[in-house]
Amino acid sequence: MYAVIKVGGKQQRVTTGDVIEVERTKGDEGSEISFTPILVVDDDGNTHLGKDLEKATVSAKLVGDAKGEKISVVKYKNKTRYTRHVGHRQQLTKLEVGDISLG
Repeated sequence: MYAVIKVGGKQQRVTTGDVIEVERTKGDEGSEISFTPILVVDDDGNTHLGKDLEKATVSAKLVGDAKGEKISVVKYKNKTRYTRHVGHRQQLTKLEVGDISLG
C-alpha cells in the first residue's frame, strides 16, 4: 500500500516504514504528524481518488533534523569584473512514515 502526499509544496510517494526528508518542520523529536491532503492511495491494485480520500490519513513520526548537500551559486557579469560566490544548505526534517489508513 502506498500513498502520494503533499509536504512543503512537494509531492512524496510513501509506503509504511519509509524514512523521507522534507523541508524543515516545527515539532519535537518523536512527535506524531498526520497528513490529510493526500492525492492518491493505492491498496493492492485498488486506486482511490477524489472523494474516497476525504477520511484517509498518513501518520508519521519526527526522527530528527538534518542539512542537505551544499549548493554553490555563482553570479558573473561579463566585462564588468563582477563575480559573486554564495553557498546554501537546506534545513531538512527526517520523517518515518507509520500508518496509512483509508478511514
